[in-house]
Amino acid sequence: MTRLRAICTAVALVCASSPVFADTASHNASAEEFLTLAHADKLGTPVYMQVQQMFAQRFEQTKAPESKKATLETYQAKANAALDQAIGWKKLKPDMVKLYTSNFSEPELKELVSFYRSPLGKKVLEKMPQLTQQSAQLTQAKLESAVPVVNKLLADMTAELEPKAAPAKKKP
Repeated sequence: MTRLRAICTAVALVCASSPVFADTASHNASAEEFLTLAHADKLGTPVYMQVQQMFAQRFEQTKAPESKKATLETYQAKANAALDQAIGWKKLKPDMVKLYTSNFSEPELKELVSFYRSPLGKKVLEKMPQLTQQSAQLTQAKLESAVPVVNKLLADMTAELEPKAAPAKKKP
């Protein structure tokens, strides 16, 4: 009788959890679809390009002859492999899916997918990298005028917070 009760309990738990697994799988699938449309697999591309550029600059700085170009390419390939291990899409995807499923409901993700499939959504995806870069440049240019003021304020605060030296006592 106890064994039958245990089996019934196990079956009940499996049946009760099946919709949760289905909901999770569907939610994850919606997140993956969104990430695919958003080209999230390309998020690391600027990092890869920057690392490749670092190696190329170092190659130039060493004034290595053109005959050593294969050495540069070998090290660039090794750097790409190291980056793949750290930030390759296969590494990032599970965490990205989790990030999006924890911040957006499945219906919200489906709305995002629908939007990014629309002509306007496609335009947003196409223009967003340029807009982000241009926005950063605008902000940087405007920020430059505040740097001297902020540096002066920082210096003033530091001077105010530094302990004042006690006046020297006169010796009799």
